[in-house]
Amino acid sequence: MNRTAQIDGKIPAQPGGRGGSEPADRDGSETADSVIPGAGPAPRPGERATVRLRDTGPEEPPRYAPEWLELREPADAAGRAHELLDPLRIRLANLPGKAGIVIHDLGCGTGSMGRWLAPRLDGPQHWILHDRDPYLLHFAAVASPRSAADGSRVTVETRRGDVARLTPDALAGASLVTASALLDVLTREEIETLADACTGAGCPALLTLSVAGRIELTPSDPMDEEITEAFNAHQRRGGLLGPDAITVACEAFSERGATVRVDPSPWRLGPGEAALTAQWLRGWVSAAVEERPELKARAERYLQDRLAACEAGELHVVVHHSDLLALSRPTGGAS
Repeated sequence: MNRTAQIDGKIPAQPGGRGGSEPADRDGSETADSVIPGAGPAPRPGERATVRLRDTGPEEPPRYAPEWLELREPADAAGRAHELLDPLRIRLANLPGKAGIVIHDLGCGTGSMGRWLAPRLDGPQHWILHDRDPYLLHFAAVASPRSAADGSRVTVETRRGDVARLTPDALAGASLVTASALLDVLTREEIETLADACTGAGCPALLTLSVAGRIELTPSDPMDEEITEAFNAHQRRGGLLGPDAITVACEAFSERGATVRVDPSPWRLGPGEAALTAQWLRGWVSAAVEERPELKARAERYLQDRLAACEAGELHVVVHHSDLLALSRPTGGAS
């Protein structure tokens, strides 16, 4: 498989509406080791939680645990906005040529986007999977779907590199760019780089599961809003956009002539998703405490109460996300 250094789609461990960990210490406190990579705050103090702006060596540890990506995949699939598929299918059906479509999946992780989308599109597909973690790239390639909705063949290749280097040339021949849970961990400059590349290549972009900064927990608790505000502030550290990312991305693509549509894609977590809810709760609260250490004592009690309700099947959570479809004006660079 081709491993050309092009794009880095994954980032140091982030809560990003995707929190989680192993069980807390007996006293209810959280430790760095208790948070699954990718499901909570950055594992090393002072590390900037964002995409890398350069290639990294083989000694670089993984930033997303496959266990976390596997745990969240069903909720991701259920949450994604199916309503965006019809306008996307129409656009892809009108592309010139009949050789099939080429899809670049940025920050592919274990390949969940391909497993969700490829069987929902007709025609031959070639997926180019981008991630900075070689293990995740291998996993994604092995677990990729082999056939489209109409039985056509689906093929894959992998590339490892840096999202900051994404250019229209890198997307030459691309029919579609996809990403999942990526926008909210980018800076304004990085989103503009992405919009420049997609619109410059004339290819549409389907960018799913960006956190919206809103959480609904039932039953409610007086600390819900306080934890949410601290968590959202944590997401904006170091110039990252967090819950502002969708607005910035809409502006960036629209200013470059793309037609943009945004639909909700919430996680709806109940008793059947108790394992995911518990992991998310730990990462969510941990990020809030990292942002506001003065919350620690009250947050520990809050977390234990919420985990107990989750275990009892009494907790329901809606984690709001947004999906964005940007239909760029076709150019000679589109396939």
